[in-house]
Amino acid sequence: MNQEYALKGKLVADGQELHNGLVVVGNGTITYAGKADEYGKALPDHVVTVEDGWICPGFVDMHMHGIDGYDTMDGTPESLQAISTALARHGVTSFLATTMTAPYAQLEQVLVNIAQNSKEGLLGAQAIGIHLEGPWINPRYKGAQKEENIAIPKLDAVQKLYRLSEGLIKVVTIAPEQPEALEAIAWLKERDVIVSAGHTGATFAQATEAVDAGVRHFTHCFNAMTGLHHREPGVVGAAMYHEQLSTELIADGIHVHPAVMKILYRVKTAERLALVSDSMRAAAMGEGTYDLGGQEVHVHDNQAKLVDGTLAGSILTLNRAVGNMVTLSGVSLPDAVEMASLTPASILGYGERKGRLAAGYDADITVLNTQFDVTMTFVAGKEVYHQSK
Repeated sequence: MNQEYALKGKLVADGQELHNGLVVVGNGTITYAGKADEYGKALPDHVVTVEDGWICPGFVDMHMHGIDGYDTMDGTPESLQAISTALARHGVTSFLATTMTAPYAQLEQVLVNIAQNSKEGLLGAQAIGIHLEGPWINPRYKGAQKEENIAIPKLDAVQKLYRLSEGLIKVVTIAPEQPEALEAIAWLKERDVIVSAGHTGATFAQATEAVDAGVRHFTHCFNAMTGLHHREPGVVGAAMYHEQLSTELIADGIHVHPAVMKILYRVKTAERLALVSDSMRAAAMGEGTYDLGGQEVHVHDNQAKLVDGTLAGSILTLNRAVGNMVTLSGVSLPDAVEMASLTPASILGYGERKGRLAAGYDADITVLNTQFDVTMTFVAGKEVYHQSK
């Protein structure tokens, strides 16, 4: 693809579908996005016309463990590169490499690997940070995390992992009711790390205390946390009540019923609800038996489960999450796209650079067809995926 080019077709931009739209890209940046007949300059020599589907901002997955047979916890450059390439096939242009509960020695190796290789750049989606999910969680709400490796968030351990990540830890999932958690939350907040309540048995009162201490996000809402009850709102109630805070949703129609997906969307709005995949290595691989942190996972009927039936992450991709919000929950396409692009980008502090089709933004672009398949993906203006015909 030339340094300067244009895409013509239906745009999903700034909360609307724009027919006869145009996106012009130069040197990795969007120089124009709007109606084609309002572009007052000569078009670039290379123009791609999208006949079927939508031109969207690139998707940002702030919670994903693996895909296409690879996992962040593999701790190798090859694995991170393979994840990057596979994500681009599903419209993701930026992601947080997400860890899981493991011995500290393994986590340290993984963090060093991500820090070294993400800064060198990847061939597909770019790793813009790390989501540390575990080991500081509640054993009773561990989900598919290994209980033997769950730990108390002692401040020296928190500080060491943060240092090894070279500042790339952007999100930390923590159970705020655990011993010493509030001290860790306060320390992370001072460093602008997004502290997320997840895998938690907190009461509503404990969750609210944690919000006061620095929690400002909720990990995969409804899953691995205390549910909403009319006499004890729990963590789900806290996620809904604290309207200024952001929340994740695994929109596969399995982790959360489509009706509840829409209820959460109505409460949080697209501005505060981020679609995530929470995908594990089985994503994009089909049915079979896989490994997740040393545990056997069986994939059948689009569900990934441990032997005991516990949901073990997902095999969801963000293009399917967008499609599910539209087809299963009746959400508008612009709002569904926003929840997969601008919302997570803004939560992570990239809202002035990523997640919009607008002049001055990074040319991170995803093209969807009407079946929500990804046909093209661009990262910083470079085409990193083109669907074969």
